[in-house]
Amino acid sequence: MAVEVRAQITGTVWKVLARVGDRVAEEQAIAILESMKMEIPVEAPSAGQIQAVHVAEGDAIEEGALLFTLA
Repeated sequence: MAVEVRAQITGTVWKVLARVGDRVAEEQAIAILESMKMEIPVEAPSAGQIQAVHVAEGDAIEEGALLFTLA
């Protein structure tokens, strides 16, 4: 079952830390967003493998935007 990881804030994708195929642990940082000059880590909600990355560094995103899909 796929798990969607969505942005909890509006901002910019500052750094993508995980790539397709990477195995990640629960609560592992997989991206860093920037909003109002603050860096906010995006953590994996569960352990799994990155199935898709839907954003790139520098992308402007809205709250609720799909960032990653975990398998």
